[in-house]
Amino acid sequence: MSEKIENGLSFWDHLEVLRWSLLRIVIALIICLVGTFIAMPYIFDDFVLGPTTSDFFLYRWMSSISDKIPFFPDFAVNDFNVEIININVASQFLTHISTSFWFALVIAFPYVIYEVWRFVKPALFPNEEKNVGIAFLSGTLMFYVGCLVGYVLVFPFTFRFLTEYTISSNIVNQISLNSYISNFLMLVFIMGVVFEMPLLAWLLSKLGVLKKSFLKKYRRHAIVVLMVIAAVITPSGDPFTLMLVFIPLFLLYLISIAVVKD
Repeated sequence: MSEKIENGLSFWDHLEVLRWSLLRIVIALIICLVGTFIAMPYIFDDFVLGPTTSDFFLYRWMSSISDKIPFFPDFAVNDFNVEIININVASQFLTHISTSFWFALVIAFPYVIYEVWRFVKPALFPNEEKNVGIAFLSGTLMFYVGCLVGYVLVFPFTFRFLTEYTISSNIVNQISLNSYISNFLMLVFIMGVVFEMPLLAWLLSKLGVLKKSFLKKYRRHAIVVLMVIAAVITPSGDPFTLMLVFIPLFLLYLISIAVVKD
């Protein structure tokens, strides 16, 4: 990013611009929060709790091909159903609020990125505006792709493995609402953030901190690190789920190499 400063604006003027940008972001979040809070009872069962039953589209799809491909997990059991229980008086209300907030944040994310773009745009030269604008747009798209991967693939596989895993047949798994929601939000949003890797690499290269040669030199080390990250994100232990997370992470690393300049 260049050293250009918007004409006629002092340091305090910039703070005032930042204050109004933050205020608009907060207002947008509140509007989205009200909408998601109202809609949550209508989407909670089918969307948030979708992976708890065998009717989830991924399970049905996997069941249809698990008997054809040997290394696919066995999803032939059609009576999969996990009952989510509540053990705290206020949990359902607090879950309603917290889940609505995170959904509102996802919905408002493009506007948040737009406000950030509006704030930094005056400090850019014309030839930089296009590149930074494309970077912000790509970062927004990648965030949504990451959240989609987290919801469609990572969380369902991890959740099903952990709920079906038993150390003793005398122990019955009873999943609390708080445990389910915390894992659901963590895995979905972690994947959304992880998919910002190329954008972060590009920004670091613009600041002169990261170079393409560095990423190429330590590619083998990155494979080990990404494998460990995939194992942490998906503690299921089966190779299929591990590779399901590792492959997108490694592809993101390769994309990062492509977007970083020498």
